[in-house]
Amino acid sequence: MIDTEIDDRLITLESIITEHERTIKDLNDIVAKQADKIDQLEKMVFYLVQNYDGSGTIKPLSEEVPPPHY
Repeated sequence: MIDTEIDDRLITLESIITEHERTIKDLNDIVAKQADKIDQLEKMVFYLVQNYDGSGTIKPLSEEVPPPHY
């Protein structure tokens, strides 16, 4: 192969790798945001399950019993 062909192929491969790295970073950011949202939703579901009074309503935070202080 001619040196210019090799150089062109290397440049093309470097461009592809750079794009893949960018895509991986973007996907990682999305996954991290989704994990944060899942954690938030799990806390909300836990709260709702703990405060469901059986009548179809949820006790408001103002009626929640504070934890004991030692």
